[in-house]
Amino acid sequence: MISFDIYKNKFSSVHFIGIGGISMSGLAEILINEGYNVSGSDMKDSPLLDRLREKGAKIYIDHKKENIKNPDLVVYTDAISNDNPEYLEALDKGLTTVDRGSFLGQLMRKYENSIAVSGTHGKTTTTGMLSVILNESFLDPTILLGGQLDQIGGNVRIGKTKLLLTEACEYKGNILKFYPTIGIILNVEADHLDYYKDLDEIIDTFSKFVRQIPEEGYIVVNNDDKNTVKCLKNPSCNVVTFGINNDSDYKASDIRFDESGYSHFKLTINNNESYDVSLNVMGIHNIYNSLAAIAASHVSGVSINEVLSSIKNYTGTHRRLEDKGSFNNIRVIDDYAHHPTEIKATLSAVKELGLNNTWCIFQPHTYTRTKTLLKEFGESFFDANKVLISDIYAAREKDTGMIHSKDLVDLLKTNGIDALYFDSFDKIKSYIKENAKNGDLVLTMGAGDIHKVGEMLVNK
Repeated sequence: MISFDIYKNKFSSVHFIGIGGISMSGLAEILINEGYNVSGSDMKDSPLLDRLREKGAKIYIDHKKENIKNPDLVVYTDAISNDNPEYLEALDKGLTTVDRGSFLGQLMRKYENSIAVSGTHGKTTTTGMLSVILNESFLDPTILLGGQLDQIGGNVRIGKTKLLLTEACEYKGNILKFYPTIGIILNVEADHLDYYKDLDEIIDTFSKFVRQIPEEGYIVVNNDDKNTVKCLKNPSCNVVTFGINNDSDYKASDIRFDESGYSHFKLTINNNESYDVSLNVMGIHNIYNSLAAIAASHVSGVSINEVLSSIKNYTGTHRRLEDKGSFNNIRVIDDYAHHPTEIKATLSAVKELGLNNTWCIFQPHTYTRTKTLLKEFGESFFDANKVLISDIYAAREKDTGMIHSKDLVDLLKTNGIDALYFDSFDKIKSYIKENAKNGDLVLTMGAGDIHKVGEMLVNK
């Protein structure tokens, strides 16, 4: 437990190291709205930083020790290294420092109720669905979203009630720093193996998360995901299940997809009430995400009719099966998928569009993930007609030579998948322009900056 309480007026100025991150910028905006003096630094400028400047934050580009002007508190992102000059300067000055996850956990203490959306995949989409539903309800929540959602004007919304909705990432055990009244586990798989030793340790972490929910609270879980079910070890809170294949409290059946790839299904609640549900997003994985959002909204007190009316208004967050436009009658879609399971789900979803060839442009994310899940990546692209692989997006890591994108291309070819490696976005753009045909689909995928290729193709 962190030895400070930001809501007892002990702090008036806060500096964020890595303030441009999607979560860090949202936290900074909440504090600005609370009247705190906020400063922060990041390696490059962005629209998120422009938004914070407009609200009064002092922003520094690049990390330098001189940026630390004796704030009362320094919050740092997990992405920085231990030799970050601002972090070291804060330690040298004896300033109070705290990581982003612990700070968010402290922030949650202000709210009487909180919803934390966890899981290996689908957190941003499910939180986005919940954002639309709760935003249109009487609950008027404060929202921290790991993406950009037009309906709330970005990645953060300041509400007027004591309800906080946030994503809860398991990286470095961050979910154990949160104490929500409603928790959601969408799925549990092997990921972040630069921190966790194996899948069993990940399951154990989610199990501890479940046990932190109060007795009167709820844990909403995917009853079709065997690893998620393993996390329900002696929970003291109320358990609510959702699923498609197994008997669940919130179950989808009679699933169909229309010509736009959007899903429609029958929702059955507690083996009793039945409702027709229509979504304006693609893919079976988004049916699971919608079931989680529906269940969490319903147990929060929103009537089921309001929930189902509102969820139709969710059309997706940016970078989640986002339609980027077209060129030469070739459609361009971008998706954040960066894990083998996500890649399979996204490729399966776009198949429902019935287009000709699917050109999948994939940017691997982090060397550790690419190496540890190489076999799984090699088996994830069978629904693509052609796969173009860019260089690995390093994110928080350094290139030690342990893995290269060419290793993935070689494995894909061994598995019978038509794959090529490119060392620049310009070369990818040129290849697509020369080879993609009328009626094809270009799908960019990855958690880095691969979306820029799609924007280059449609001249945005």
